[in-house]
Amino acid sequence: MEKPHFIWTDGTDEEFHHFYLVTEAYYSSLVGGRKNRKDFIPYNISEMIQDVLLAYIGEKCVGCTGMKKYAEHIVEIKRLWVEPAYRGMGIATKMMSEVEKKAIQNGFQKSILQTREIMHDAVSLYQKLGYRQILSYPPYDTLKEAVCYAKKLD
Repeated sequence: MEKPHFIWTDGTDEEFHHFYLVTEAYYSSLVGGRKNRKDFIPYNISEMIQDVLLAYIGEKCVGCTGMKKYAEHIVEIKRLWVEPAYRGMGIATKMMSEVEKKAIQNGFQKSILQTREIMHDAVSLYQKLGYRQILSYPPYDTLKEAVCYAKKLD
């Protein structure tokens, strides 16, 4: 299998918007429908994500993640996704590494992210990469299903 390559873009990118819709449907299916995640949706609009990383195998876009400034030295990682047929190839790990490198280059000292406990693969990946669970940060601090993680970048 060909090695993945990565392209930086932004939240208005057409490929990213496709994955945004795919992830919205997936997250909604996990919790019994969109109505059960209505409080999360306003904080995850694709156009709000300033820096987006797309993963490609050949010409096919197979994954994405993004980052946006949360505070002066804190970056929030958003929308990590790899198409199911391409999982297990280390693509998500490589994307996280690329995002962390760019975050450091942009002066960020800490990265944070939000997920749900039900997302077992994501939680496992974040923990493997050195992320530690923290108290939920705003706006997720009022959403009981949210679990948040952080990592010091160096």
